[in-house]
Order: sequence, then structure tokens, then C-alpha cells
Amino acid sequence: MTTTDKEKARERTRMLAELRDQHRDSVKEAQIMLKEQQTARKAISRAIQGAPKSVPQIAEATDIPPHDVLWYVASMKKYGLVKEEGLDEDYEYYLYSLVKEE
Repeated sequence: MTTTDKEKARERTRMLAELRDQHRDSVKEAQIMLKEQQTARKAISRAIQGAPKSVPQIAEATDIPPHDVLWYVASMKKYGLVKEEGLDEDYEYYLYSLVKEE
């Protein structure tokens, strides 16, 4: 192995170590975010388990901001976890309930 090859190998090793450090931080952040999302989805599921609720009602029951509840409910609807059950008594908001698993 020539000196140039050794230098290239050292540089590659250094770059890989840097990438591992960067990746470690992003994985930690992703794990934290995933845990928060799972906690929020579980809270929303518990809130609508008994009866259909609107986004404001879910937000009040879970202490999650309404804009976040809307985002979670929309994603849960997209993946078939919740469904719309009509409108509330004032015809302002959709009501959401859990989809029953068979």
C-alpha cells in the first residue's frame, strides 16, 4: 500500500466516523418523535373509543393542540384506523370513531 492509498483510507475512515456520529443523532431524534407520535395516537384512540368525537372534543379530552389532533386524525383516517361518523350537532365538525378490527 502506498502512502497515498493509506491517506485515502484514513480519510475514508474519518468520513465514515463523522457520518456515524451524524446518523446516531438523527436516529435518536427519530425515536423520540416516533414515541411522541405513538403516545398521541394512543391518547386519541382512547378518547374516541366510547363515542365519536370531533377534533375540538378530542383536543379537549387529550390536551393535544387541535391542529396536531387534526393532523393525527387525518393520518389515522388515511391508514384506515379511524372513520368519519357524520357531523356534530352544529354541523361544523366531522365526528371520528375507531374502525373496528375484524
